[in-house]
Amino acid sequence: MDSLSQIALGAAVSVAVFRRKQPVWQSALLGAVVGTLPDLDVLISHGDPISDMTYHRTESHALFYLTLISPLLAWLWLKIGRRPGLFKTSLLAVWLVLVTHPLLDMLTIYGTQLGLPFTDYPYGTGSVFVIDPLYTVPLLIGTTLVLAGRSLRWNSVGLLLSTAYLGFGLLAQQQVTALAQSQLPSQIHSLSAAAGSNTKLLVTATPFNTLLWRLLVVEEGQYFEGYYSLLDKTQTIHWQAYPRDAALWQQWQQQPAVVRLHWFSHGFVTLTKQSDQALVLTDLRMGMEPGYSFRFLLPLDAQQQVRGLPEQLEMPRDDRAFRWLYQRALGNTDLSLAQYLQQSATAGR
Repeated sequence: MDSLSQIALGAAVSVAVFRRKQPVWQSALLGAVVGTLPDLDVLISHGDPISDMTYHRTESHALFYLTLISPLLAWLWLKIGRRPGLFKTSLLAVWLVLVTHPLLDMLTIYGTQLGLPFTDYPYGTGSVFVIDPLYTVPLLIGTTLVLAGRSLRWNSVGLLLSTAYLGFGLLAQQQVTALAQSQLPSQIHSLSAAAGSNTKLLVTATPFNTLLWRLLVVEEGQYFEGYYSLLDKTQTIHWQAYPRDAALWQQWQQQPAVVRLHWFSHGFVTLTKQSDQALVLTDLRMGMEPGYSFRFLLPLDAQQQVRGLPEQLEMPRDDRAFRWLYQRALGNTDLSLAQYLQQSATAGR
């Protein structure tokens, strides 16, 4: 999740553990600082943007290592605050703040390697977007009210509401997944039961909400995108197909950068050739057609070999996407973002 959400969660968890055993502002400060620590790994450069992306949320988000470091951080806090009698409480607060950070991150689609050193599997459910005010605001309100002198109950209410919202997202995702599986595109449906089929289905929350869900189906020669809102008037999913160059993938699938991103994204990637000088590797999980957060340029030399470091391409910004998101979440349109942008461009001519 975004930094503000992690700060808010850390502060709320710390206040809930300490209660009145120390000044509330100190508990909130401890939680906010400790809740931020795992994300400081972004300050470490791994040499290229694909490595930076895929090595984020690794050891700093692993439950095992966070548990090991918790006693040291609790001890440091007690040394600073000179409260030696609160070690058990401090240890519990620090540990809970640390482990809830990657557990919350795991609910986003990015990929969190919280099982290290036992497994490097990047967990990501996609049941909540990385920024969602409906999750963060209850935490901020609850903690702020307590800091203002109100009852500790308000902090508990904030935690309860935010946690319930996460639960709602998981349940909604399961409902939409079942619906999507029953309405796979006709080109895919016959393949899904075939032996050795590589068809993949992904269902993720769209930006800032858990009403509208993005559906992604990927197989060797194409991928399909669809959307479903819990407020849609019908349960019909409209799929839109996009080409996926199987021959190009076959040629470059052993290239180290391609291998790394393919593993990290669980196969939800596509590879295109921009020109004779470059390939474009795209993580299809994060973004919406036609714009994606993680697109990487792989330069080619005269012998058509990848040379040099990957370069991350900037995601295009278009204010019309926010208008579409609002209308699509409310079920006021069946258009995908790509169709909406194309229609808007045609109308503007």
